[in-house]
Amino acid sequence: MDDDYETTTGGAEEELSLPKATVTKVIQDMMPDDLSCAKETKDLIADCCVEFIHLISGEANEICEREQKKTINGEHIIAALQTLGFENYLKDVTDVMNDHNKQAKEREKRVDKLKTSGMTQEELEKAQEQLFAQARMRMQSQSGPSSPS
Repeated sequence: MDDDYETTTGGAEEELSLPKATVTKVIQDMMPDDLSCAKETKDLIADCCVEFIHLISGEANEICEREQKKTINGEHIIAALQTLGFENYLKDVTDVMNDHNKQAKEREKRVDKLKTSGMTQEELEKAQEQLFAQARMRMQSQSGPSSPS
């Protein structure tokens, strides 16, 4: 995996990694423009991120097991942050979780809207094709006649 920062953990030799491009972008976004970050520093930051994720998810898993749940959810992550002393992250994590839940509900509403539309799959596909054709016509009329390439 040349495009990921890899790290191995204890006995099971699990490979955990983060995409290099993502780590690099986060680092660049956080740093002033006049500073650069050495590759070794990026590697260390990526290792720290993986370790932090492992720590939080391990604690969340223990909380989940104590509650006899099989799936870790956002509440378990929040409880893990509190347990481990990362209270300063709670507001941001809670805000992100609430935004995610809101977006998930919106997606569910859109899916339900299609189910309750009363149209068959074939009718929906035909309506979609008509919308695509209309959009194509609008784009062609705005850009003028196009010559073949």
